[in-house]
Formats: sequence, structure tokens, C-alpha cells
Amino acid sequence: MIKVVDKLLLFLYSIVIGCVSVFLLSIGFGWISRDLLNDLVGDLYRIDSIQITFAVVGVILFILSLRFFVVSLHRGSASAPSIDQRTDFGDIRISLETIENLTLKAASRQRGVKDLRARIRATDAGLDIVIRAVVDGESSIPVLTEEIQRTVKEHVEEIAGIPVTNVAVYVANIIQTGTFKSRVE
Repeated sequence: MIKVVDKLLLFLYSIVIGCVSVFLLSIGFGWISRDLLNDLVGDLYRIDSIQITFAVVGVILFILSLRFFVVSLHRGSASAPSIDQRTDFGDIRISLETIENLTLKAASRQRGVKDLRARIRATDAGLDIVIRAVVDGESSIPVLTEEIQRTVKEHVEEIAGIPVTNVAVYVANIIQTGTFKSRVE
């Protein structure tokens, strides 16, 4: 929810800054006459409601600027998603990208797998792994996917030491191995 609010505020902030920049460009290139500008500044100091409006807009823009400054500092220090473990010797952090590469390495060892993609999600119980595969269609898909599941689970648990709760394999397609010519009659 906070990200949506920040995006909305950034959108509004950019519109206001865009309007201010157009106004300053108009002054710089002489598109606004000096008399009109003098009248505008004179009205600013004579009419209290305009003065209050400018003060409120100035305060809001200043607060928004501070908010975006704090958000930029906070998000800049964020690290890549990882799995943290504590051992007797200290802390261990393994990135989800590392787990993804382990998954792809283990799954690619299976004969008949041509193209792989993996998505890793860390849960309280362990890792949830989803693999998207393109296979050659030469071997049994249920046997192949079961072998991929077993191999990936064992490999990730052995190398990373993190329990794997689920390995889901989605066979997206098969690769056509030969070229076929169609006959037109």
C-alpha cells in the first residue's frame, strides 16, 4: 500500500514540478511580459488568500521532497532477497538467485530437457520451487518431471542445506526434433 501512495505522490510531485519548470521557462524566454509578472507578484503580496495558497503549496512540496529523499536513502540500502541462516560460527546468507542457479543446474542434467526457467519462493517451512521446462518429447513426461523434482530437491537440500517443501514442474512445450514438409494437393 505504501508503494502505491509513494507512486501517486511522485506522480503529483512531477506534475507540479513540470508546471513550475514551464513557468520558469516562460519567464526566461520572455513569453510572459514584465508587466504581467509585476501584476502577479503584486497580487501575491496584496491578497492574503493567494499568499496563504502559495505558502501551503510550498510546505507540501517541501514535505514531499523530504519524503522522496528519505525513501531514496532507505531503498538504496536494500539488499537482494536472500535466505538467512544462523550457525554456531556465524550467519549465512544465500541469495535466491543462487538457489535458482542450483535448481537450473540440477534440472538441466536430465536428459530430454531443452529450456528451463525457475522461480524460487522462500516460506517458513522451506523453499517452494517452480520450474518451467521445454522438453524434447522423446521420453515419458511424467517420468521426466518426477526425476526433475527428485533431482532438484536433493541437489538444493544437499548444496544449500535448506529444506525444499515443493518442486512444481510445468512443461510448457515440446521441441520438434525433425523438420516436416507439408504436402499440398
